[in-house]
Amino acid sequence: MMELLLSTAPRWALVHAPALLVMVPLFLAPILTLLPSGRIAWLLSIAATVASLLCALILLVQVQTSPTGVVGYDVGNWPMPIGIVLRVDALNAMILLLVSAIGVLASIFSWPTVVAEVREAKHSLFYSAFLVCFAGLCGVTITGDAFNLFVFLEISSISTYVLVALGGGRDRRALPAAFNYLIMGTIGASFYVIGIGFLYAATGTLNIADIASQLPALAGNRSVEAGFAFILVGLGLKAALWPLHQWLPNAYSYSPSFVTMFLSATATKVALYALIRFLFTVFRPEYAFEQASFTWLLMPLGLAAMIACSFQAVFQTDVRRMLAYSSVAQVGYMILGVSVGTIAGLSAGLFHLLNHAMIKGALFMAVAGVVLTYQGTTIRDFAGLGRSAPWTMTGFAIAALSLIGVPLTAGFQSKLQLGYALFEQGWWWAVVLVVFSSFLAVIYMGRVLEAVFFQPPLNPRKTRKEAPVLLLVPLWILALANIYFGITTEFPLSLARDAAAAAFGLEGLR
Repeated sequence: MMELLLSTAPRWALVHAPALLVMVPLFLAPILTLLPSGRIAWLLSIAATVASLLCALILLVQVQTSPTGVVGYDVGNWPMPIGIVLRVDALNAMILLLVSAIGVLASIFSWPTVVAEVREAKHSLFYSAFLVCFAGLCGVTITGDAFNLFVFLEISSISTYVLVALGGGRDRRALPAAFNYLIMGTIGASFYVIGIGFLYAATGTLNIADIASQLPALAGNRSVEAGFAFILVGLGLKAALWPLHQWLPNAYSYSPSFVTMFLSATATKVALYALIRFLFTVFRPEYAFEQASFTWLLMPLGLAAMIACSFQAVFQTDVRRMLAYSSVAQVGYMILGVSVGTIAGLSAGLFHLLNHAMIKGALFMAVAGVVLTYQGTTIRDFAGLGRSAPWTMTGFAIAALSLIGVPLTAGFQSKLQLGYALFEQGWWWAVVLVVFSSFLAVIYMGRVLEAVFFQPPLNPRKTRKEAPVLLLVPLWILALANIYFGITTEFPLSLARDAAAAAFGLEGLR
């Protein structure tokens, strides 16, 4: 099917797919601000994300069929290292596919929630900010230039602050949440760009491949080690690495439902991709300072996130806040896989990254359905909804079971792969902690499921009322994906393994 896409796509689309993937939503965004109708802006946002998804599929096929496993694009025909280059290998092809696919589903899902939670006069502006954010995330993923990555990181971040703040029409707490997000995001971006400055001082280049090729000759260089430290902290903050996650719970809890869903499935995943790109392609696991960071920093912080944030989720009464802390715990799983420092560990972390995007996307879509139809987000508000909103809550239940790691779900498969990678290293004690964290997930998700299916509704007169169809369709696509990829793991697992292999080599950026 993908080969058919290549054969039927026009030549200009095949040649310019890397640029079109970012430029279509970015150039369309300012046009949306001029539209008088939010509905037209919504339809155009769907069209833009679909165009980007088609470009992502084209790039994935080109990468898989290329003899070098690489697709390159020199912006303005300026070759590297002089000009800005876009480079796609198996690692960022996987992330581009994830972001664009979630973007399409999020766009379809968005209209009922935007109508309910954003002032009508702001609808066009909202979709414009969404496309800017979407283009920024794609740009971070596809660029081969370290400073250009910072530019796209800020493009996505600034538009995200606007999206979070637009929730102030529903909940005034969205405004301080957006301000806190802005402050923490600015600190993270500042740390990253300072780190890039140190690397530029040591290497004289901003091209990621060039930096990587020069670092082996700079062993022991203090500027390189300082740059590594700043980049690790900056991107760790963007990825909500514990304990740099303090911006996330409020941002997820008080944003418009669409924003929470989209950010949970994409933003931290893209930041984690950028961190992986630097850890494995630029600095390399063989460097002593990076090996020390795996052993004494990333691995302990990943384990701490799994346990501490799962405990915090247990004591939450607001479902969105519970899922926010759960997201930080799941980032811990991914970081633990990264800290193993092997292809098996990295592929397990990337596999969980894919699966977690599907899980949290479905969970927050279902919560959005409850917000729309029953105007509540606490566990008490979910009581009895299994009978009054069975389609919405069944989709929620499937994603919740996947989050826990029940067999025949995608979440179980990714935890299984992580367990294999940990056992290969003899880290049986880490496997015990993964199981314990999953047990905590049983507790906090079990509290919600018990209320949904085994408690009477707070209002006995509450009639059956499902979420809108535009919400149920993408919800069930993600819910069924959690089951399908829990049974047949070939496609996502092969993507993750190819991505991990590409991360360990320089060929993905040349």
